[in-house]
Amino acid sequence: MKAVAFTLAAMAASSSAVQAQAPGDIRDLVGARAAGAETAMQARGYMFVKTRTGDDRKYSYWWNARARQCVTVATMDGRYDSITTSPAPDCNQRVNAPEYRDRGFQRPDARRESPSYAGERGSVQVSGNAVDLGLVCFGDGQRPGVATTYGWSWNSKRDRYDYGNRTEMTSQQFDASVMVQVWDGGGRISLPKKLIPPLHSRGSDGWWDLYDVEAGPDLIRAKYRLNGMNKPTITINRRSGQITIRGLDPYGFRGTCDLIDGDEHRRF
Repeated sequence: MKAVAFTLAAMAASSSAVQAQAPGDIRDLVGARAAGAETAMQARGYMFVKTRTGDDRKYSYWWNARARQCVTVATMDGRYDSITTSPAPDCNQRVNAPEYRDRGFQRPDARRESPSYAGERGSVQVSGNAVDLGLVCFGDGQRPGVATTYGWSWNSKRDRYDYGNRTEMTSQQFDASVMVQVWDGGGRISLPKKLIPPLHSRGSDGWWDLYDVEAGPDLIRAKYRLNGMNKPTITINRRSGQITIRGLDPYGFRGTCDLIDGDEHRRF
């Protein structure tokens, strides 16, 4: 009987775990840095409700008015450790609550009014070009940096070890978001300040023109010119929504792109 009871308990726990899985639209944020993930949550229609602190992590509650879904995000060491669905009351919502618009939540079509929305083909015009695809991408960036370290080093002239400081080149990581617009034969990318080196050219109000643009059914590839030495390459997977930017090491970015409209086979 004990074995049967244990088996039933294990099955119940397994069932509960499956039911508590993160919704598919935000499952990719598990493991992401909290600062960038919070921006991504908002962009995907989730509204922050409240936070409570546990022993080793913080729990934040988010409400998606369009899907009428509450989720709990556990943050540990500055990253999203887990995302699970939660009952509506956890987000201060009643099960039979009035429509979200009566409670002040964002309307499902509110993002269509945003300047960054480009869900309808050609609905945004840039310098006479009809934008076919507009994306907002959240993730982690990387750039060269300088650090000062202290320690012992060998002084061959004095035939001894000396204690002092030295300057070393390092790689700095940070949360960031980029915006991409693609049209027939071209496009442009908006970069955060942390992805713009001190020496740069050909940028206009934070936007850089794309060249060698290849927009296929599954992949989008393009380049932009930061300066004479650094000409990063962009690769966007249209099925997964993943974006990677690779320039002169360690310059780079990787993340996930959002777009409202899409089909069942591709993210956009």
